[in-house]
Amino acid sequence: MTMQTKLPTGIENFMEMRTEGFYYVDKTGLIKTLMENPGKVNLFTRPRRFGKTLNMSMLKYFFETGSDTTIFDGLEIAGEKELCREYMGKFPVISITLKGATGTNFEEAKEMLRHIIGNEAMRFQFLMQSPRLTEIERRRYEALISIDRGGDYTMSDALLKSSLQTLSQLLQKHYGQSAIILVDEYDVPLDKAYQSGYYDSMVELIKVLFGNAFKTNDGLKFAVLTGCLRISKESIFTGLNNFKVYTIKDVRYNEYFGFTDAEVKQMLEYYGLSNQYDAVKEWYDGYMFGNLGIYCPWDVINYCGDLRDGSVSKPQNYWVNTSSNDIIRKFIDRADATTKDEIEQLINGGHVRKLIHQELTYRDLDSDIDNLWSLLFTTGYLTQDGDDGDGISSLAIPNREIHWIYTQQIRSWFKDETKKDSHKLEAFCRAFIENDTTAIENGFTSYLDETISVRDTYVKKEMKENFYHGILLGLFGNMHTWTVRSNAESGEGYSDISVEIKNEKIGIVIELKYAENASFDAACKEAMKQIRERNYEEKLIDDGMKTIYKYGIACYKKRCKVVSD
Repeated sequence: MTMQTKLPTGIENFMEMRTEGFYYVDKTGLIKTLMENPGKVNLFTRPRRFGKTLNMSMLKYFFETGSDTTIFDGLEIAGEKELCREYMGKFPVISITLKGATGTNFEEAKEMLRHIIGNEAMRFQFLMQSPRLTEIERRRYEALISIDRGGDYTMSDALLKSSLQTLSQLLQKHYGQSAIILVDEYDVPLDKAYQSGYYDSMVELIKVLFGNAFKTNDGLKFAVLTGCLRISKESIFTGLNNFKVYTIKDVRYNEYFGFTDAEVKQMLEYYGLSNQYDAVKEWYDGYMFGNLGIYCPWDVINYCGDLRDGSVSKPQNYWVNTSSNDIIRKFIDRADATTKDEIEQLINGGHVRKLIHQELTYRDLDSDIDNLWSLLFTTGYLTQDGDDGDGISSLAIPNREIHWIYTQQIRSWFKDETKKDSHKLEAFCRAFIENDTTAIENGFTSYLDETISVRDTYVKKEMKENFYHGILLGLFGNMHTWTVRSNAESGEGYSDISVEIKNEKIGIVIELKYAENASFDAACKEAMKQIRERNYEEKLIDDGMKTIYKYGIACYKKRCKVVSD
């Protein structure tokens, strides 16, 4: 592999990747595998940020007539001489992404779709003078690219529905060679339409557009589509007889989306970051595509880049910021008692066995919570760690980054849930002011029983109290007259939680301990000893608090014990 110098953060154009000095993990073997397993229409479903768009750009530059094929020199595919002679630079290629085909209503979405297809058609303006087209055919092309004074494409709805078919047939006649059609992010318009209330209209439009392009199109050589979800054949892929779908459960193509362990080791070694291997594996590995372990490439590249420029010293959450994670919140909101127990098993390092439906419509997603399990799996929030062959998969959270997403969403959900019963919350918090350890113990146990326990399996045992710490902070956060500090410097160290109720001149110091093996008494004793020896009440006294309550709280699973001094 040719070593490059710059990390390709956010680079999705293959030409730019290869000509401007970026590090490239060679995925050109995808081309050979695709040609050895021909399908008229090929759909690859993978979670976001796993290299789908870059691979589609690679396919475009490999197959498109007139491309600079030297950008493939030194790559795996260049060794396939016969294949390159037959396919490289030999076909007209139509390449679009439907990522932007969205809107608050159907008309806006259609306008964006016109823009996407019209802009792609503009690349072929030589068709206006092509001697191989008739005058009628040239006018058909002009209708695809015609714009009004405002710069909007004027193609009719009827022409929009046949636009990919029309353009491919015109290109076929000009070149004497059938066209390849590439459609990236094919399912985004359906997702946005479902969220905005025009799903049925968008399904019908995409169904006709794809039917014309992929089913009854003599101008099509083959097509490749990518997306996150495999949308039901009955909804938009009706009648496609030569239609192949490659999901994250399939072995074929498993190494071409995302980074393998060997590829990550090679990248880290190249940049002198081999000492970060364990951290990278813990945070960004864990996905199983077919039978192969895969890292999220977006995370690995971003972390390496941030390490090199010194902006971070430990792993960060990169994938979480690339789009909304509302799916986790929706899942938790809809969970019954059994499902909440299953979520708790997952976030505490366990797994659950579920029937995975890989072919859904967006309408299915809200019809049954079992379908949400499938959605979490296909979008990368869960991964398989076993399969019994009958569609039943053993599912687990892939890595620490995704674990963090669950944790944050659970804490947000719990905070909202506690607000619903303000009387219970106020009584619980008042018990700290009244030094009522029994009420505190009963109240905290009740809250622990209601929430989904997040005993972080990724940290050392002595740090597991972080979960309980977070729950208590969330409860106190609803008391607007309280000044609450977490891990604030006080005396000779940092107390877990300190509270000042200034209008009553009351101060509260809390030290939480994880009671390993349910050793509540020992944990409480240790907590109180730490408060006394480190003088945690000192800052509260300095701030004018007259009455100081000190609490040692020991927690284990969903039980706790509270002592006071």
